[in-house]
Amino acid sequence: MIVWINGAFGAGKTKTARELIDLIPNSTLFDPEVVGAGLAQLLPAKHLAEVDSVRDLPVWRRLVVDTAAAMLAELGGVLVVPMTLLRQDHRDEIFGGLASRRIPVHHVLLSPAETILRARLASRGAPSGAEGTPARRWPEDAIAPYRAALGGWLTADAHPVDTSLLTPYESAVRIAEALRTGAVPPCDIVQTPEPTAETLAAGVLLFDERDRVLLVDPTYKAGWEFPGGVVEPGEAPARAGMREVAEETGITLDEPPRLLVADWEAPRPPGYGGLRLLFDGGLLAGDEARRLLLPGPELRGWCFASEEEAAGLLPPVRYERLRWALRARERGAALYLEAGVPVGEPHL
Repeated sequence: MIVWINGAFGAGKTKTARELIDLIPNSTLFDPEVVGAGLAQLLPAKHLAEVDSVRDLPVWRRLVVDTAAAMLAELGGVLVVPMTLLRQDHRDEIFGGLASRRIPVHHVLLSPAETILRARLASRGAPSGAEGTPARRWPEDAIAPYRAALGGWLTADAHPVDTSLLTPYESAVRIAEALRTGAVPPCDIVQTPEPTAETLAAGVLLFDERDRVLLVDPTYKAGWEFPGGVVEPGEAPARAGMREVAEETGITLDEPPRLLVADWEAPRPPGYGGLRLLFDGGLLAGDEARRLLLPGPELRGWCFASEEEAAGLLPPVRYERLRWALRARERGAALYLEAGVPVGEPHL
């Protein structure tokens, strides 16, 4: 398992983590800053200059998951990870990637009083390493995103430990005891196994009375999506779509939905690609839409969106899939796509 120690820069994460590995048998420290430092040496300077922090790069988040999983496979036991995560989408991507490998994450937040945190930051000065970039207004630039996360998702997600008057050792003792008593349960995030080959997936388009389509924001991958998921072995794709709709939204479809598009997605490492099907789940009447169970452990949020609004939410390939699905719905005939482009349809 993983114990993820979160907190603002200056909260004492690394010192606490070093004390904690002495209190938890068979535990190892993994500092993702090492991954960031390696990428800073490997990636072109021009590429690094495009982001404020190496943590904003998808490759950093992917390598954190891969490295943590490899260390646990090699060493077993417990991995203690001191790392600031203030963006919920980054947390979902990393924790979701770990959950897909059946690695439970216990999320702890070090939360000293802001006055104490400010004093620590002022005494340390602005960082220039992997924890952040030199700030123009220090320490406000460090505290503002932490304060925003604390007022939103972070408090509800992590087990807080007030370290205002605690030494790193005392903080570690508190965490160890909370883990022992079960006060820090594993994060409630979907465990979707990572594919090892091409996959068959079924999505279902559901519409409101204004003909807007239902989009969902999964916790386990980046970008908005349609309700749906991977078709299980031996499962009919349309039935898989119905099952996923019921699991994610609480809506039961009375009959198998009609196929709109079949889109072949080419492998793009680390993904394997495969066949993506979109079905027409029909209209949700006002009372049905109000009964939606979203969001849940699998979903961060949801919305009904017009085709134009969806263009700003969906990744390009998924938007193209939606666009052609809507055209197929209008003409009453399914389309075959490759990477979002119709094939064998000369008049489109």
